[in-house]
Amino acid sequence: MNVAAAALAPWQQRVHDHVAAALDAGRLGHAQLFCGPAHMGKHAVALRLARRLMCTQPAAGGEACGHCRGCELMTAGSHPDFMDISFVPTKDGTKLRSEIVIEQIRALSGQLSLTPQYGGAQVAIIDPAEAINHAASNALLKTLEEPVPGRYLWLVTARPERLSATIRSRCQRLEFRLPPRDEARAWLRARGHAQKAADDALDAARGHPGLADAWLRDGGIALRREVATDLAKLARGELGAVEAAQRWTAGDDAAMRLRHAADLALAEAANLTAPARIRKLAAWFDAANRTRELLQTTVRADLAVAELLLAWRGDDDGANARARGR
Repeated sequence: MNVAAAALAPWQQRVHDHVAAALDAGRLGHAQLFCGPAHMGKHAVALRLARRLMCTQPAAGGEACGHCRGCELMTAGSHPDFMDISFVPTKDGTKLRSEIVIEQIRALSGQLSLTPQYGGAQVAIIDPAEAINHAASNALLKTLEEPVPGRYLWLVTARPERLSATIRSRCQRLEFRLPPRDEARAWLRARGHAQKAADDALDAARGHPGLADAWLRDGGIALRREVATDLAKLARGELGAVEAAQRWTAGDDAAMRLRHAADLALAEAANLTAPARIRKLAAWFDAANRTRELLQTTVRADLAVAELLLAWRGDDDGANARARGR
């Protein structure tokens, strides 16, 4: 089977074709920034293009053949001229690091300084690029400032603003944009989703087809309904903020619950005309997103979420929530 021929979504295909044309014409710069919302298939496009470059017997149109030695090594994940850099295990091996560190970038630079073993191109993908820490960013700049023909460095990110301005200025930017709704709906239907489910998920995801597909497949839509029910009960006083917070933070989906909660607040605000309520919902939306960021720190998650949910209920006594959580 030609593994490289898996169908891309229409919005992915547009970016792919643009880059492939630049590659074929010899116009592609050595550093590219693949950016756009999460779940848009940025890494899939970068990998497809890498396969194109690693193939030694390209098919019509320059696509990877899927059966030459280069393609076989790419499928096996062992091509010596291709590097796919992401989070690596911590020293004790119990979990993955939350940053891309300088040792990884130094190893990348060393590899790119070598002659390609198969005599063609070398490609490195860094994903998520916004996770490159400060020391690693400085090391990466040296590689970006010394381009070598046939060496390609592709940074994949949903948060390009978190990259240093110097790194961004040395990359050509490739934008993955949300497609028209009809195109998104057709893609979801082709993925096997019923029309109503696809439309409901697209509404929930604000037109983002990749996110809608992920939510339909992994239970995200059901989780959203649960969050909506909890918020309604909190507003009516039928559910305690501390009880809800403890349940929301008991598993691995606390950040997703907060994302849904923030989106639901935004959706409610969009249907209102009362300025005071709109301002309150906007402030709560911001607070929900700040709390989601806090979950990545050492803060007590249940206390932070309880304080947020007290504000939703209209009870600003966050001190009571903290006291009950001790």
